[in-house]
Amino acid sequence: MPTKAALREFLATAAGRVTKSDIARAFGLTADQRQELRLLMRELAAEGGATPAGKRGVIAPSRLPEIAPVEITGTDPDGDPIAKPVGWRGEDRPPVIYMHPEPAGRPALTAGEKVLARLKPIGPGKYEGRTFKRIGGAPPARILGVFEEGRIIPTDRRQKGIWEVPRGEEGGARPGEIVLAEPLPSARHFGPKPARIIERLGTMGEPRSVSLVCIHAHGIPDVFPAEAVQQAERARGVAAHGRTDLRETPLVTIDGEDARDFDDAVFAEAEGAGWKVLVAIADVAHYVTTASALDREAWARGNSVYFPDRVVPMLPEALSNGWCSLRPAEDRGCLFVEMRFDSEGRKQSHAFGRGIMRSAARLTYEEVQAAHDAGTDPAALPAGHVARLYGAFRALLAAREKRGTLDLDVPERKVELDPQGRVAAIVPRARLDAHRLIEEFMVAANVCAAEELERLVQPCMYRVHDRPSDQKLEGLRQFLATFDVSLPQGDRLHPRDFARVLEKVRGTPHERLVNEAVLRGQSQAAYSPDNLGHFGLALPRYAHFTSPIRRYADLLVHRALIRGLKFGRDGLDEGEAARFPDTAEHITSTERRAAAAERDAVDRYLAAHMAQRMGETFEARISGVTRFGLFVTVEENGASGIVPLGSLPDDRWDLDEATQSLAGRRTRLVFRMGDAVEARLAEANARTGGMVFQLMQGTPGRGRTSPAAKGRPRDRQR
Repeated sequence: MPTKAALREFLATAAGRVTKSDIARAFGLTADQRQELRLLMRELAAEGGATPAGKRGVIAPSRLPEIAPVEITGTDPDGDPIAKPVGWRGEDRPPVIYMHPEPAGRPALTAGEKVLARLKPIGPGKYEGRTFKRIGGAPPARILGVFEEGRIIPTDRRQKGIWEVPRGEEGGARPGEIVLAEPLPSARHFGPKPARIIERLGTMGEPRSVSLVCIHAHGIPDVFPAEAVQQAERARGVAAHGRTDLRETPLVTIDGEDARDFDDAVFAEAEGAGWKVLVAIADVAHYVTTASALDREAWARGNSVYFPDRVVPMLPEALSNGWCSLRPAEDRGCLFVEMRFDSEGRKQSHAFGRGIMRSAARLTYEEVQAAHDAGTDPAALPAGHVARLYGAFRALLAAREKRGTLDLDVPERKVELDPQGRVAAIVPRARLDAHRLIEEFMVAANVCAAEELERLVQPCMYRVHDRPSDQKLEGLRQFLATFDVSLPQGDRLHPRDFARVLEKVRGTPHERLVNEAVLRGQSQAAYSPDNLGHFGLALPRYAHFTSPIRRYADLLVHRALIRGLKFGRDGLDEGEAARFPDTAEHITSTERRAAAAERDAVDRYLAAHMAQRMGETFEARISGVTRFGLFVTVEENGASGIVPLGSLPDDRWDLDEATQSLAGRRTRLVFRMGDAVEARLAEANARTGGMVFQLMQGTPGRGRTSPAAKGRPRDRQR
């Protein structure tokens, strides 16, 4: 009889599904061994080593059978449906299935619909699918769109359907308004489906309409229950009794000019050849107690969400801008950590406490940087205050550089609005030493929190960041090889290896592209009660402690510290600790939801801004290469859009995934990731945030005279 390992290897290398007869023939088994084989296959399936395929067949769990049920998840930028397998059991991410469009006369596949599909592998983790039979699937529970001429046009560019609003179901909506609607029962198979408008959200194009669309599109809760608001409004200041009094220590908050909450304050002073650093954090756990109305709502939200024109806070304003905001010259409760470092930034000791503080000043990053550069101090601060902060920062920075961390230089875009809520400018966010100072202090405090909870044998909500997967690393290696840059093998990989890659391309035309590729090659950070370490920061343990006003994970860490250090009765309880695995999964998903909504808002503001410049030509770089076309990013402001395959010169285009390039068979043009191009804006849709560009390279009369790099002939590349 074959071993289970041999069976797994056989299934992994088989071209498709196999039956017990196929296995018996392959391993030379006799009829007498069929019963034993049946038991062995049953055990293998129970362990997840085989997946049923048809009535009598099986396949490897990482492969899909020739016919399988799939669920439509959306469309690619070319409008073709994309699907995922139903009930995926493999260890890796589910494969992507590119579905063929439905034949003429049949309704298009829509998100949420399930079909039985014939599948054909077209690459690692990729399949081509054709509908064999429709097997249903619920329509969207809510439709978000713009009401126009009796129809709802979705604001999500992945939804291709249009919904018709029957007479009497308009809910008072007027043309041009953003609306929420729900589908109505219908036996109609063709044309627009009926829907009823249930909420009017404002007019498209008005100030704040962009963030409003993103809030509802991503399902972000933005209205607090009355019970939670009332609990927040009943809050009062903390008493000094039983707390360490820090009111004479000149702690300061340092935040962005547009910051809406201040939940961390810092102080540093020299101590011999080393440094003492104090980080004080708003005592949110004092106000948001386990299982209260505030706690339930904070858990549901998971975090605050920040848009260019507003914030959707995790806590009501009475707390987020009130008692949990460390305003200057006002007494506030806090949890703090006092840390001592030697002259090279190595931590010597730390101690946590629960205190009462009074912020000496609310400073901005720009003010602190200007004061440091001028060798002065802001008013109300003692002489040398800023210099001491920077002295401690330089010591911590030296330790970080010695540790070897992953520091990516990917510029963030900042949307600046005028008083009417229109886009005034889109500029890169400044990256000052003042930003890095606060970052280093916060990282040090977060490490101390994780270490302290381990010492106390208390549950910890770790912030984990795993090393990149082998699959991502292989793709990144192939991409970097096109620039003559190499990476060590995965089992020997360290964050400093990525730092060497970034240093090698610094100052070159493809610097930004490589930074973005390295970023995409990383695993996503997450929350977990199990410690996996933090690869990017090169730290063996790490937890979020410094922002409980806007992250639920930090609130849990505060409660665990309160319980472990016996700071009060409002610490973590056993039931809450038992739910840590579920909570970790939930707050990881809310964090990613928030990040997607924030990116979506910036993209929509960019599209609205660029809509005024239709027909203009921009210097850009190719930032994505796919089978359906190219993606380009404008150098000026980071606006990104698609160049459809149909807009390229008439040719047969071949995709080379290893070199991330599209090559024309007849024109012999090659468009490769990172190439500088000239791109003309053909379409900018503020409603969906989508932009369409046309490359000037290869356009008659332009390709030879364009100052930007051209698509390159194939033979010249070789």
